[in-house]
Amino acid sequence: MTKLMLDQELFDFLNDLQANNNREWFAANKKQFQLQEQKAKSFFESIYSKLEQVDSIEKMQIFRIYRDVRFSKDKSPYKNHFSVGFSRTKPLLRGGMYLHIENNASFVGGGFWAPNADDLFRIRKEIELDASELNAIISADTFVTYFSCLKGEELKTAPKGFDKTHEAIALIRKKQFLLTRNFTNKEVLSPNFSEEVIQTFCAMRPFFDYMSDVLTTDLNGESLY
Repeated sequence: MTKLMLDQELFDFLNDLQANNNREWFAANKKQFQLQEQKAKSFFESIYSKLEQVDSIEKMQIFRIYRDVRFSKDKSPYKNHFSVGFSRTKPLLRGGMYLHIENNASFVGGGFWAPNADDLFRIRKEIELDASELNAIISADTFVTYFSCLKGEELKTAPKGFDKTHEAIALIRKKQFLLTRNFTNKEVLSPNFSEEVIQTFCAMRPFFDYMSDVLTTDLNGESLY
């Protein structure tokens, strides 16, 4: 069976778009955009199909190339990348996954980009109570090999109601809990890239399992569902 792969033409188009990010150029190159977009969509759909075999996925969202510039200082009308997101089946499974294809800036990401206030408080309280399980997950060899460390925005000081001297304050301060793995163009164009994407998503599972358990129970460990 022939493996579905991305090719250099896709990166060439994205590179040209970055250098000519205007409606006139885009209109003149609309057919080329449609061709490269279809390649990306087909690849994303193949990832979705493989991901469904190892996880329970509620939704796939292929993001449009058009930027929302209403509240942005950057008025460039188009993104210079193709991307897709995958949502795990709620309420019992938590954590989102993301694949970003950009010239010299491709990556696989996942985690919790914008947890709501209740979820964020629940995560922080769990860490305050006992951070040992989360620390074990993010210091495990596989986690470090794939993601290096847990990333994401954080407060400069302790959240209200939390002790700034707590031994896990670095985790409690976090507003986001993100995992990322970067890929070179050569890696993206390799025959085994789709397998690497799936393996990277699978490497997130211990972290996702921990967060799913936290967000579906109360502080006494009683199920909320």
